[in-house]
Amino acid sequence: MTTPKVEQTPSSDKPSRLRRAGKGLLWVLGAGLVLFAVTLVGTTSMLETFGASAQGARLDRIKRSPQYKDGQFTNVIPTTPGLKEGRGWSTMTRFLFGDEKRIPDGQLPMATGTVERWKTAPVSGLRVTWLGHSTMLLEIDGVTVLADPVWGQRASPSSVVGPKRYHQPPVSLSQLPSLDAVVISHDHYDHLDMPTIKALAQTTDVHFYVPLAVGAHLEFWGVPTERIHEMDWYEEAQVGALKVVSTPCRHFSGRKGFDRNSTLWTSWAFVGPQHRVYFGGDSGMTPQFEEIGERFGPFDLTMLEVGAYNENWGDIHLGPHQALKAHKMLQGKVLLPIHWGTFVLAPHAWDSPPETLIDQAPSAGVKLAMPILAQPIEPSVETPLEPWWRSVR
Repeated sequence: MTTPKVEQTPSSDKPSRLRRAGKGLLWVLGAGLVLFAVTLVGTTSMLETFGASAQGARLDRIKRSPQYKDGQFTNVIPTTPGLKEGRGWSTMTRFLFGDEKRIPDGQLPMATGTVERWKTAPVSGLRVTWLGHSTMLLEIDGVTVLADPVWGQRASPSSVVGPKRYHQPPVSLSQLPSLDAVVISHDHYDHLDMPTIKALAQTTDVHFYVPLAVGAHLEFWGVPTERIHEMDWYEEAQVGALKVVSTPCRHFSGRKGFDRNSTLWTSWAFVGPQHRVYFGGDSGMTPQFEEIGERFGPFDLTMLEVGAYNENWGDIHLGPHQALKAHKMLQGKVLLPIHWGTFVLAPHAWDSPPETLIDQAPSAGVKLAMPILAQPIEPSVETPLEPWWRSVR
């Protein structure tokens, strides 16, 4: 048997190799320490972002809610929050490896002069401005409402990982007009953003209207108790001339992964002396839309989610086809689609929702308004329907 020949390293090279190995070891240790520090800081920040759980009198009130059963909030009809049985693998594979264009190639157009327009009251008494995803500024009968404000960079408890917005907020928080109310639909990260809530609490005296148990998060983040109004379905609050009503929807909640349905989810009806508007938050199809339409409609404007949908998520997300049906059930006059164009939250092309809507709305008999970001519109006066998204594909 032939003995393999072993090359001997010259003795003069050994110190340099040891030095290189030592430097490599130091680099690995240094990188490990940096990663540990980042993880530690991120964990501390994440713990705060998770919010807090309801206790004491707040918990007692929750237990009296008709929506609270067996230790959690429930929908009126059985609801599957996740994937339909047997379809999980195909949906996950598509989410991870699908070739849809989920982020636009170019910058999304944004209106200019928005802040100046806000300084003048709407001629019709009703004006709305889409500020990305589900964040809406509503001016109705002399009352200004901010819905689901999210100025954060990620829809995630982490500042490092998670869905990152692909356009910046079109205006800063400091540029917003004076607010009379902030409404929150539920506690998911793309609707309840801790940095935004803390900033609003510190820089304004605005009151927050939220579903049951969500107030615990806000208190934990420093919002004064007297500025928090927790509401069950069909409870009302008066803000100036406007009646703010918490209305049913079909969804779920949770921020920690193990606290599912510990807080309530809701939609909102705004009933003024001259105008009526519906803000859907997140919801799957539910017959409750008809009840809401009968009790509080017809609505001059409905704002319904159309993005972040999947054929397996019909219980919890409408998508464009069902949004058209829900709009009619609600007795809406104009539909302004929300919950799209900011985060990648589902396996579909970023412009699939508006394309589907613009194709299907005429045959469904639905009038659409699809403004660019930060474009204030008065639904009774202007309903822009230019397919602006095609210029940034």
